[in-house]
Amino acid sequence: MNALKFFASAIAKAGLLAGALLVNLQDAAAVGKWGAEYFPDIVLTTHEGQKVRFYEDLVKGKAVAINVIYTSCKDECPLETARMAEVQRLLGDRMGKDVFFYSISIDPEKDTPQVLKAYAGNFGVGPGWLFLTGKKEDVKLLTRKLGLSRLNDAASRDGHATSLMLGNDPEGQWMRNSAVDNPRFLAATMGNFFGWKDAVVPTASYAQARSMDTSRAQFTFESRCASCHTVGGGDRIGPDLGQVATRRNPAWLARYLKEPDKVRAEGDPTARLLSSRYPQVRMPNLRLGDEDVAVLMAYLDAQGRLAGNKAGGTVAAGGARLPEPGKR
Repeated sequence: MNALKFFASAIAKAGLLAGALLVNLQDAAAVGKWGAEYFPDIVLTTHEGQKVRFYEDLVKGKAVAINVIYTSCKDECPLETARMAEVQRLLGDRMGKDVFFYSISIDPEKDTPQVLKAYAGNFGVGPGWLFLTGKKEDVKLLTRKLGLSRLNDAASRDGHATSLMLGNDPEGQWMRNSAVDNPRFLAATMGNFFGWKDAVVPTASYAQARSMDTSRAQFTFESRCASCHTVGGGDRIGPDLGQVATRRNPAWLARYLKEPDKVRAEGDPTARLLSSRYPQVRMPNLRLGDEDVAVLMAYLDAQGRLAGNKAGGTVAAGGARLPEPGKR
């Protein structure tokens, strides 16, 4: 199945699930369950230092997307935020007007407004997106009410689910999604859920694609890597991957793609250097299988060669090569 068919299938399945959920939530909304009577109107503090009430100031009458994070997280939280940053870019002028993003810290004792502001800055957060902190007991109650906490959270790698709650308060509708989904998929899902008449992401983008654009390789890169990286387009949150297949030892690259956390834990010098150069997001473990890794490496090699040919030379991350002890 190529990426276009896979993407269309995923949208269709999500639509069926969303439809089933919406029926239940609309019934609940009829008795006022999903409005002011349900959500605690706790006081939170934004990353800009402003005091706000959750329901009255942030949710009432708005379309919202809400997730939970904490800034010291080294695995899923940076990936969640990077994906949402890409969705923010795709939504453009709708941010802060048609939809509002809220990221709530589940470690409020450490995540002060100053810490959250620095974290938001690392991801290029713009208008319409707030990072929030508050009293620990209030945050715990709120995440439970939002369906963003689970009984087994403490046993998970990050201590929370990578969920994104979409809420349409005027309609009393709420829907849960994955916060680490393909950004284009998330943007399209938001457009459908909030009832926007014009498409968020042009549907012609796949139909007009060339060569590998509809292949599994392209889909894997777009869904797993594109939030943080480009291939020959310059650094993003992470390094430009142009020519990475020739700049790195293939065995090292394959292992780093599959288990970057273990490579870092072993003290690998190249992994340490990458972490220090791009501290805002350490490469997360994406749970890639061997076949996924092989597909990505082939894609990076092909796209890197194409980018290098167009540029008339080798493209290095950040405009310069990183030292590579032992050709790593």
